[in-house]
Amino acid sequence: MAFKKITPEIRSGFSEQELLFNYRVSGDLELLGLLYEPYMSLIYGLCLKYLKDEAKSEDAVMQIFEQLIGKLRIHEVSHFKSWLYTLARNHCLMELRSADKHPHISIEETFVEFEHFEHPAITGDPLEEKLTIMEQCVQQLNADQQQCIRLFYLEEKCYKEVAEITGFDLNKVKSCIQNGKRNLKICMDKFGNGS
Repeated sequence: MAFKKITPEIRSGFSEQELLFNYRVSGDLELLGLLYEPYMSLIYGLCLKYLKDEAKSEDAVMQIFEQLIGKLRIHEVSHFKSWLYTLARNHCLMELRSADKHPHISIEETFVEFEHFEHPAITGDPLEEKLTIMEQCVQQLNADQQQCIRLFYLEEKCYKEVAEITGFDLNKVKSCIQNGKRNLKICMDKFGNGS
C-alpha cells in the first residue's frame, strides 16, 4: 500500500485501514484526528458511563487520543473500533483504580458532626475487590491461557503480536484467549455468588 496524502475533504474516500497505515507511516496527527473524530462521542459516552463525571470524561477523551499517538505507531491494529473501545475502557478502569488509591475527600463543616464514620480503607472498594478476584482467577488459568490473556487484555497486544511473543500459532492464541476468558468468567461467577 503506497502512502497517500489525506486531507479532511477526502476523508470519506479512505478506509480506516488506509488511515491507520498512513498514520503509522507518517505520524501525521491530522490523519489520527480524522481516524479518531468519528468515535469521540462514543468514547465520551463510554468514559461518562465509567467515570460519572463530565469534566473527567472530557479529559479522558483527550488522554486517550494522546495514548493513540504512540500506540498506533507501534501496534498493528486490524479492528480499530473494538481496539479503541478496549483501550478506552482500560483507561477508565485505570483512572477509577487510581482515584481509589488517592480518594478526594472534601472536608465540610458538617463532616465532624457525623457520629459514625468508616475509614475508606476499612469499608472496602467493590472495584478493587473485583480486580483482586480477577487477578486470583487469572492465576488459576493454565500457563498458556494466563500468558495470552495478560498480553491481549492487559498489555493490549493484538492476536498477531501475542503469537509472535509466545511462539504459538494464531489459532492456539485465539483458543487460549477464548478459553481463558470463559474460565475467567466461570471463576469470577463463583466468587460473585459466594461459592
